[in-house]
Amino acid sequence: MNKPVLRTMAMAFFTILFLIVFLLPACRCADPDPLQDICVANLKASISVNGFPCKPLPEVKSGDFFFHGLRKEGNTTNVFGSNITSGNVLDFPGLNTLGISMSRVDLAPGGLNPPHSHPRASETGVIVKGKVLLGIVTTANVFHSKVLKAGDMFVIPRGLVHFQLNVGKGKAFFLPAFNSQLPGIVVLPITLFASTPPIPDDVLAKAFQVDEKVISGIKSKFGS
Repeated sequence: MNKPVLRTMAMAFFTILFLIVFLLPACRCADPDPLQDICVANLKASISVNGFPCKPLPEVKSGDFFFHGLRKEGNTTNVFGSNITSGNVLDFPGLNTLGISMSRVDLAPGGLNPPHSHPRASETGVIVKGKVLLGIVTTANVFHSKVLKAGDMFVIPRGLVHFQLNVGKGKAFFLPAFNSQLPGIVVLPITLFASTPPIPDDVLAKAFQVDEKVISGIKSKFGS
């Protein structure tokens, strides 16, 4: 076998080896794997790159590993009749570098957690109280939905648009969990009709194939 062929084969081998060793492990979870036992977030640090710097170990306290924010029912007196209480790294610094977080979602009777997506995480959760219609839309525009009751579990793949609607007679709430310390959320009606600065009316009118007056009317509902 001549040298050019051997050189080509060697380059191909090392390329494949690079992909296996360096790229595949990075795809196992939403957030990078931690390289230390604990890294409680220092939220006051001036520099933050893909996470937060660690608080110095002598300053770490037992309380950094506990969060009581999901105990209390959220205030659902708003246009959607829903409330999200976040338990991500911004509220619970002990989650830093661990690639996990949770929230609490409260729904008044008829309340809606409007169509939204999480750009940095898949979501799973369990209905704790009430009856909730959960809907998911795939990138092929296929709509999947099911009415869930207390004790039922669900999963929503990363980035897919979804919603939750209280279809029971009383209040409902559920506890979603994410494979990211800061999953992010894109609430479609807020993003489209209440951005700062606002998306031009003619853009939205053409996108939704309606008159600009309709767009102005929708924006007025969100105070923009």
